[in-house]
Amino acid sequence: MPVDETLATYSDWLYRSALGVYLFAILLYAVEQAFARAPRKAEALVGAGAPIPGLVEDQPKRDVSKPERIGRMGAALTVLGALLHLASLVMRGLSAGRAPWGNMYEYMSLLCLAAVVTWIVLMAKFPIRRLGAFVLTPILVLLFLGGTVLYASSAPVQPALRSYWLVIHVSVISISSGVLLIPGVTSILYLLKDSKSDRFPKLPSADVLDRMSYRTTVLAFPLFTAGIICGAIWAEAAWGRFWGWDPKETVAFVSWVVYAAYLHARATAGWRGRGAAWINVVGFALNVFNLFFINLVTTGLHSYAGL
Repeated sequence: MPVDETLATYSDWLYRSALGVYLFAILLYAVEQAFARAPRKAEALVGAGAPIPGLVEDQPKRDVSKPERIGRMGAALTVLGALLHLASLVMRGLSAGRAPWGNMYEYMSLLCLAAVVTWIVLMAKFPIRRLGAFVLTPILVLLFLGGTVLYASSAPVQPALRSYWLVIHVSVISISSGVLLIPGVTSILYLLKDSKSDRFPKLPSADVLDRMSYRTTVLAFPLFTAGIICGAIWAEAAWGRFWGWDPKETVAFVSWVVYAAYLHARATAGWRGRGAAWINVVGFALNVFNLFFINLVTTGLHSYAGL
């Protein structure tokens, strides 16, 4: 099927537009983080400006501060950027007539979109909007590298990738890896916050950061597991074996073990808190390592996806 160059061009424009919108959102988040006052105890538990359940009638309505309005603008821009980002992937797929994650550039784009959508959902659940600059900055860096170093023109995939498993395995493993980026960042912030001190008072409480990291990992871990299983099934169909200790397979398995250890540690009283957070940070490091080093430096069976 010939490539529709017009749709491919639109996809590239939408991708760059999303990067620009994310950048402005980061700046607005940074302004809110810098100039907003430290949250009160009640806000740290139920959300910035959110009413305390059961006490709605007793709480006077407070005026929204200017930094908070700026932060809300950053959140709105994040949603706009995600819509542009999604449109760029759709256009990419339509231009090539296939699933839009057949090379590293597209894989990175889908992964980062999953991370952004996860962040948007978490903002609606937790009082964490001020962390937007910390969360979106590494995502923006990944998108920039994807659009420059890893960029590939829209084209049909190689014969080895022409399988329905491309749609299933790559999408699931990419989305789960993107979701796992968020608890990695929040676990780092948890370690910086330190629940036993008053350091970084403008960050959400250590309890909020810990619960958010745990719940996001709980959501992503089954997806990550399913992605590895689907990859093994595809490997058996394509190469005649379920597992071959390919570098990417190996690091993905080690990452799975680390995240399983984190969930176990989080459920064990002696390892809750900083111990569990450190394990999650190790998983985050392995996730990023597998994303870049394995594809860019080593040679293996997963290298045919192209750069």
